[in-house]
Amino acid sequence: MKDHSLKRLYDAHASGLFHYLVAFTKTEVDARDLLQELFIRLARGAKMDLQSEKAFLFRLAHNLAIDWLRRRKARWDSEEQLLKELDGSGQRAADPDAALLARGFADAMKTLPDEQRTIVQLKLWDGLTFEEIAETQGIPLNTAASRYRYALEKLRTLLRPLYEELQ
Repeated sequence: MKDHSLKRLYDAHASGLFHYLVAFTKTEVDARDLLQELFIRLARGAKMDLQSEKAFLFRLAHNLAIDWLRRRKARWDSEEQLLKELDGSGQRAADPDAALLARGFADAMKTLPDEQRTIVQLKLWDGLTFEEIAETQGIPLNTAASRYRYALEKLRTLLRPLYEELQ
């Protein structure tokens, strides 16, 4: 892959790929390592085998993360670091209700199975379409959509009491 093409891909997709990888690794350091590995593979000539450039990159990231999880086996308990990394500030919100809601959301996300949590990540934070998510994860389109729907239903159920408390 040519340097200018690699730079364009990095500029266009690195941030979203990084956040997606953090959802798997739960740490910034490991996510950066996997992101670096992804771009090294591209530099060495990985061929895009999907129609969507974005879907191909997220599929490559997904495969790297799955391999990492298999090697790692031990997973972290807390997603608090993930929440801090995603908002970028690393500080608690000044509004106590916002902090309570953020904590409730992080706790609710922990309860989702990995396959649902990653789809929520791809859809809400990375803005992928269901078609791109399906390509990225190597699953049928309907499976991607139904996993997202199930995740949202579970999140609504878990967060409704908190929402009603804050009203």
